[in-house]
Amino acid sequence: MRSLARCYNEHAIKVSDSYCSGPSNRAYLSPNMTSAIPNTITCIYRARLSSGCNLLITLTWCNRATGNGLTIQFSKNPFSSPSISDSDSYRLKKNRGSELFQFCNSIISVSWDLSDAQYSNGPEPENGFYILVLVDSEICLLLGDMEEEAKENQTIHGIGNFSLVSRRENFSGCSVYSTKARFCDTGEVHEILIKCGGEGGEGLKNQQLSVSIDKKMIFQVKRLAWNFRGNQAIYLDNGLLVDMMWDLHDWLFNPAAAAAGGHAVFMFRTRSGLDSRLWLEEKSSDSKDKDKAEFSLLICACKNPD
Repeated sequence: MRSLARCYNEHAIKVSDSYCSGPSNRAYLSPNMTSAIPNTITCIYRARLSSGCNLLITLTWCNRATGNGLTIQFSKNPFSSPSISDSDSYRLKKNRGSELFQFCNSIISVSWDLSDAQYSNGPEPENGFYILVLVDSEICLLLGDMEEEAKENQTIHGIGNFSLVSRRENFSGCSVYSTKARFCDTGEVHEILIKCGGEGGEGLKNQQLSVSIDKKMIFQVKRLAWNFRGNQAIYLDNGLLVDMMWDLHDWLFNPAAAAAGGHAVFMFRTRSGLDSRLWLEEKSSDSKDKDKAEFSLLICACKNPD
């Protein structure tokens, strides 16, 4: 996600403003269009414990030949990628169970129940499940709609704060991508629809990009052969500034490179305000002043199934 933001600079980026409010009379999704289903969803949560410690918890939901799979990863450094050496990853192979892990001088307890989980679009369940993570008997993550069942037979000494800071969805085999996202804790859940494709033909010159939020067309980009990278400022939830960036170079010009990472990439990321610039915030993202609310949504898509 960092590399996408850093590929833009003050001279190469074009910013315009879009406001997401009010009804729309434009078509949202025509009957002959089917949205792709994500095959992998990765969510990163930041937990703040009463001891003052910060922890990144990464959940990766994957489609498997024998059923949906779930991997959980812990990182002690909340200001760097959870894939670095100071992290541990575990595959939760059963639909229901509990495990104990020792990580950074702490005892981590993970309990989960996916046996009756209900799925709609993709490998992440919508209801009928729970995931509970305790660090030294303090709750640092609780997901699902079975809170009472999750807390049964548990020794709980406190409740920490946790929030979703990043979400990544991987799609393949289609050019219409839909998802839902909440960009701040007090905001609403928004429906997002991204459509890539030709209008009036399949030639490269006819390729267009359109983005809709809550069934309203926010913006449309024509002549993608010239505008395969760009940035759009969007206002949501009473003035929250969200930058939407796209990079469709490989999707347009090198679709065979999907196995090597040649995807269409779309990123939504909250920004602190009009007086800030996205690329400058990106350069200073290693700062220890990380108390401000932030969220990013990354969508990666390839034309053909992996």
